Amino acid sequence: MVNLTDVIAPSFYAVHWDIQDGKHTYYDLYGGRGSTKSSFVSVEIVFGIMQGATTGEYSNAAVFRKVGNTLRDSVYEQIEWAIDALGVSDLWESSKSPLQHIYKPTGQKIIYRGLDKAKKTKSIKVAKGYIKYLWFEELDEFAGIEEIRTVQQSVLRGGSKFVVFKTFNPPISVNNWANKYVAEAREDSFRHKSDYTTVPVEWLGKQFITDAEYLKETNERAYKHEYLGIPVGLGTNIFELLEIRTITDEEISRQERIYQGQDWGYYPDPKAFVRCAYMPASQKILCIDELGGQKIRNTAMSQLIINKGYNDYTISCGADEIESILDFRDAGLVANKTNVYPGSRKYSYEWLQCRTLVIDPARTPRLYEEVISYEHEVDENGEIKADYPDGNDHFIDALRYATSPMSMRRGESA
Repeated sequence: MVNLTDVIAPSFYAVHWDIQDGKHTYYDLYGGRGSTKSSFVSVEIVFGIMQGATTGEYSNAAVFRKVGNTLRDSVYEQIEWAIDALGVSDLWESSKSPLQHIYKPTGQKIIYRGLDKAKKTKSIKVAKGYIKYLWFEELDEFAGIEEIRTVQQSVLRGGSKFVVFKTFNPPISVNNWANKYVAEAREDSFRHKSDYTTVPVEWLGKQFITDAEYLKETNERAYKHEYLGIPVGLGTNIFELLEIRTITDEEISRQERIYQGQDWGYYPDPKAFVRCAYMPASQKILCIDELGGQKIRNTAMSQLIINKGYNDYTISCGADEIESILDFRDAGLVANKTNVYPGSRKYSYEWLQCRTLVIDPARTPRLYEEVISYEHEVDENGEIKADYPDGNDHFIDALRYATSPMSMRRGESA
């Protein structure tokens, strides 16, 4: 007999029970080296197939890596480990040509595919039952979520319940599509971040811990990325003081210093409105809400703001469209021109950079996207330019305008 607690790290117990209870379809597991996320997935697939067989559910699994020739030495060997760790090697047949594992009592299979071309997934068939489990290992190696979606649409058929695992070590850049993907709010997804500190030391070995601690002492930035799975950035990110988390209604209700900003646009540039709160004691800016989009006229924009009840505070607006400010005033909004003088753009950016931006991607998704994507440009010699690029920064501008009563105040320091 083998206890699952002997092969699943404690940090994954909640994920295991969530799968058992059938609460989610997608399980996005990411983290640093030694977090045992891949070990956990391999155990869940083998255990799930065998468990289902006892109730007449003939489920199968398909495991994907981007490049086919990496399968044998990675996910295939990982499944081999899981079969052995569960003590059921006598019940499974291993095949390397084709690459697959077969559960002998029922003929259920675990098959492996490289995703060199997503269209290859159309040829995946199983003789008995359906493919319940999908596993995308090293998610960030794939071309993007569209490629993953193509596979899911081709494979997830014929069953009533599916379990899709996506595992990866977060790339260093916060702009990588996989990092952005797990930051998006989805009700059908269970997101789980893990690292080696939650794994029993004896599982990893003394040398692993020694190497991790040495890197922590000598290069903390590399340690955070490699061992803790934190996308620390490439050094070109303009906003580094970020707190990405859920913001509750109760937290917002406690705020006393509310500020609002409006950046003008129509098409292709959007109109952008941001509502935020400033917490001077902690030097944090709580990003509460955003409104806007393309092809929105001033009258419609002002009505959006009024409908949300955001006509309770002054709106600091971009100074380049006086007529638009007058339109807001005609609608009953208290709208003022943001103070502008030589160097004010640079100074307002620097003021924001010195404060922590608390952002909930579910509340302000477009601001979140702009902030994490906003980087200094690099010249032909690889040197970082000190200026602030003008382009995909409309909601950032709205945030700058909102906080301008503070950043432009005499005596304030960036």
